[in-house]
Amino acid sequence: MQAFMIALQFLTRLPITLKQVPGAEQNGRSALYYPLVGLLIGAVLLLAQSLLSGVPPMLQAALLLSLWVAITGGLHLDGLADSADAWAGGFGDKQRTLAIMQDPRSGPIAVVVVLLLLLLKFAALAVLLDAGSNPALVLAPLLARSALPLLFLTTPYVRKGGLGQALSSHLPRAHVPWLLAAVVGFGVIFLPGAWLAVITAGLVFLLCRQLMLKRLGGTTGDTAGALLEVVECAIVVVLACATS
Repeated sequence: MQAFMIALQFLTRLPITLKQVPGAEQNGRSALYYPLVGLLIGAVLLLAQSLLSGVPPMLQAALLLSLWVAITGGLHLDGLADSADAWAGGFGDKQRTLAIMQDPRSGPIAVVVVLLLLLLKFAALAVLLDAGSNPALVLAPLLARSALPLLFLTTPYVRKGGLGQALSSHLPRAHVPWLLAAVVGFGVIFLPGAWLAVITAGLVFLLCRQLMLKRLGGTTGDTAGALLEVVECAIVVVLACATS
């Protein structure tokens, strides 16, 4: 239960108070609960969508996207922004890229990338809601957060110290394949369009991981956040295209 609460506190802005400061092993184990947090976020979005059922699709999409960002506090968008700045300004150099990621300021590239991603999410949500298709509200947060344990399992963590290092070093590695199999099985059984979403998430994961390895030789907390956002966006866009 403690590991789940750690995951919930880290991945959302829900008012979670931990009784004690978690250790490295507890932080590592919490990554196994990331898909459950994604499922919870999806359930909140589904509930909100049902309450907004009489609202026009475009306004529904805007309200749901705002709620989606608010639940996470923009945590992963910040990682996307930092990664975009670093990739553009790093000029292919690993150390320069890592240094730019640590700069708290956001440059024009970061702003443009975040705006484009939110625009794509909004447009895709509007299409899906207009078509009466809402499984993406669960599939996107579920699969995107499932990608993080897989990333930490398969990809070296290149920035020493901090929470990301603890997650990577103390992740219960033997449990991750079973966890991912359970996530895929759940999606296929209960959520229409799950196979297309899983394939999309897998392809995006492989592409992003390859870019991380080529530039950094591994991942960081910022690139993990960027991966999550890109996977979410890709899933809703592909599912929206499939409905048209």
